[in-house]
Amino acid sequence: MEEEKLTPVTEEPVSSSDRSDDKSADEKKEASVKGKKYKKAKSEKKRMTSIGGQALIEGVMMRGRTSMAMAVRDEDGIIRVESKRIKPPEKRNIFLRLPIVRGCVSFIDSMIGGSKCLMRSAEVFGEGEPTKFEKWVSEKIKVNVMSVISVLSLILGLALAVFLFIWAPQFIRELISKAAFGVKNGFTPLAKNFIEGGFKILIFVSYILLTSLMPDVKRTFMYHGAEHKTIACYENGLEMTPQNAKKCSRIHDRCGTTFMVFVMVISILVFALVESLLPVKLTGILRILLKIACLPIVAGLSYELLKGLAKTKSKWVLPLKLPGMLLQCVTTREPDEKMLEVAITAFNEVLKMDEDETIEEKKFVTSKKAKEVTEAVIEALKEGGIDETSDAEWIVALSADIARSEVYSDKYISPKKIDEIGNLVEKRLTGMPLWYCIGNTDFLEFNLKTDERALIPRPETEILAEEAAKLANKDSKVLDLCTGSGAIAIAIKKRTDANVFASDVSEDALALAKENAEVNGADVTFVRSDMFRSLTESDFDILVSNPPYIKTEDIGTLQKEVKDFEPILALDGGRDGLDFYRQISIYARNFVKPGGYILMECGMGQAEDIIKLFAAYSEKSVIKDLENTDRIVKIKV
Repeated sequence: MEEEKLTPVTEEPVSSSDRSDDKSADEKKEASVKGKKYKKAKSEKKRMTSIGGQALIEGVMMRGRTSMAMAVRDEDGIIRVESKRIKPPEKRNIFLRLPIVRGCVSFIDSMIGGSKCLMRSAEVFGEGEPTKFEKWVSEKIKVNVMSVISVLSLILGLALAVFLFIWAPQFIRELISKAAFGVKNGFTPLAKNFIEGGFKILIFVSYILLTSLMPDVKRTFMYHGAEHKTIACYENGLEMTPQNAKKCSRIHDRCGTTFMVFVMVISILVFALVESLLPVKLTGILRILLKIACLPIVAGLSYELLKGLAKTKSKWVLPLKLPGMLLQCVTTREPDEKMLEVAITAFNEVLKMDEDETIEEKKFVTSKKAKEVTEAVIEALKEGGIDETSDAEWIVALSADIARSEVYSDKYISPKKIDEIGNLVEKRLTGMPLWYCIGNTDFLEFNLKTDERALIPRPETEILAEEAAKLANKDSKVLDLCTGSGAIAIAIKKRTDANVFASDVSEDALALAKENAEVNGADVTFVRSDMFRSLTESDFDILVSNPPYIKTEDIGTLQKEVKDFEPILALDGGRDGLDFYRQISIYARNFVKPGGYILMECGMGQAEDIIKLFAAYSEKSVIKDLENTDRIVKIKV
């Protein structure tokens, strides 16, 4: 440790008249020395830390008392930081503070958290274009590929650990026993576990040595060294620079490598003790299951031993630390200064967050110009098979709270907004319709919530709502049949203040319609009804409807966004797509007063057939949409 410079203590002059009441010069000198030693010791104590870490892919994770931070150098050479507030398991429940229990829980928490951090760093660093398998998972299962990989990696890792360190040593011991005694279980419980433990340690060390030859693992071990050197730099009282950290040791008392050594040694004793106490001898799979069941106890004891030994620098405990320290010479490698810079960045972030609770969490993003973000979103959607520039523009504009005309500007978008944009892009790439992803859309001059409970209001439907509003006034009584999101009913109510009723067979759709009405301040009466069956009101001046009109056989040919996400109930119009129009033509006279109007939206090429269904009605006409397609059928009762 570099010698700490102390500020000399100045002494006040003392008059001869006061000397008799003061301590002697020697006593003062001794007191001054003691004071300096106390100040130094106090200063050194302040530099002790409980911060620990883990090597990541091209980065380091540091974890403190109340926070954790990951620093990863991306492919552009930029150090990107993600941080968050944490609450250790032992702080969540008093039971988890108990010795051994806290160790077991901390081990599991660290293992799961470490795995997540490792996968997160892989996302940030970038592993190139997604594979065909990743694309398939994203499309078919509709889950985050990295999350799937993380879970699978954890499961496979645990399976490999059980195979290598529990099954394999037991299998080898059984072979030796059979060769020596002619049976698989010729050794005493203690001998069994010592033999298996020896092979377990041999396999572990061999595994570490072999994997250390892999280039990617070598770099990870270098970042592991950077993590240790950074912590040592702080504890030695040095300025936190790569140059200073490089001088420090890469061996540390609280390393996970030492923990694993303790786990293997303690497991020998614990397994032997437990097996000796059992009234029956266990063999084969039962012994493996017993060892797995004992692992929490082993992890807890190892944690307590590691924690206790880390608190002392006594030479008497050095033999206990030495095996782990020697193995750290393999699991850590000398890092370069760029790696140390990454580790220091993560450490400093945790240090600041632990000291100041007001510091906000960070994500692995930086502020970027709107045009850069928009171009990136366009490219991401294209790679996913969605060649819709407008989708990208709407995602950026609505997420960043800017006008669509500004998405190609130099206006900066914050990291938080970029995260929101990224989430929307992921949803859109699954095939989810844009406005379901956004969660709302404009309908005429109103904003409506949109989700999978009802169809997304189309521009054509705006024409239907406008035509109905032209016929209505505040004294009109209006029925919106098959209301869905409530768009038509809300528009008519807001524009005319008519007495508006809206019905739908779907409870989910009605719930959404009610939410939209409330948000827009529209006093609409909603009724659950399968067409006219549950309606108690009649004498309507206007019946307006956008019923299901897709032929049943055509449902499967619709765009993925429609057939996989929008409710089939709101799409399927029967064999010829006209089922609902038939019901309206038969029963409408019972609900619409003479001289009233029926307005219905229809699909392409359906208007003529619908008019035939209403042959008995007096007046019939067709209104075209903006594409000059017959879209609205208007009937006078």
